[in-house]
Amino acid sequence: MTSPIRILLVDDQQLIRLGFRLVLEAESDLIVVAEAADGVEAVAAAREHSPDVVLMDVRMPRLDGIAATSAIIAERPAARVLVLTTFDLDEYAFAALRAGASGFLLKDAQAHELVAAIRAVHRGDATLSPRVTRRMLQLFGDRLPGDATPPPGTECGHEKLTARERDVLIAMAKGRSNPEIAADLFLSESTVKTHVGRVLSKLGARDRVQAVILAYQLQLVQL
Repeated sequence: MTSPIRILLVDDQQLIRLGFRLVLEAESDLIVVAEAADGVEAVAAAREHSPDVVLMDVRMPRLDGIAATSAIIAERPAARVLVLTTFDLDEYAFAALRAGASGFLLKDAQAHELVAAIRAVHRGDATLSPRVTRRMLQLFGDRLPGDATPPPGTECGHEKLTARERDVLIAMAKGRSNPEIAADLFLSESTVKTHVGRVLSKLGARDRVQAVILAYQLQLVQL
C-alpha cells in the first residue's frame, strides 16, 4: 500500500488552516502531519516532521513564506512547496518561486483543485499556467529563475536537447501535465517522465518551474 502524502499547512490564519485540513483529511492518500502559523514555526515543523508537500502562505509575521521556503528547501531539497496566494500574479509569490517553491495555489481554489495540486506537486508534475509564466517573465524576466539563467553567450544546454525532448519542454511551457503530454505526443507517462528528467538535467534546471521559464527566455515558446 502506498504511503499517504505528508502535508505541512502554513498560514497565519487558523480558520484557513482548518478549512484546508478538513478538505485534505477527507482524502485517503493525504495526511496533515503538522501546522504552522508563521515561517519560524514552518521551518521547525518541516525539520521535525519531514513533510512531502508544504502549503505555504506568503505574508506572515516573524518570518515570511519566502524566507521560510528558502530555508526548508535548503535543508530538504526534495520537499515540495506550494505557495498559497490571494492573487496568482502576486509579486511575493513570484519571489517564493525564486526561493524554491514548485508552484502557485490560489487560496480560493476549489477543493478538487487543492487536492489535485498537492498530488501533482508530490509526483513532480507541478506546472505554472502559461498566463502566470508570461506575467512572471514580464515582471522579473531579467532575474528569473536565478542560477538557471545563463550569462549572455554561454551554453545553457538547450542545444543538447533531442527533438522529442524539445517537444516535451514546449508542452511543459504550455502548462501541460505529464498525462496530457503523453496523450498529445502518443507516449507512455513513464516515457514522458524520463524525457522530463533528461530535459531538467541538460538545462541545469532545478525543477519544472525553472525549465518552463528558461523555455520562454530562449523563445522556444512565444510570450
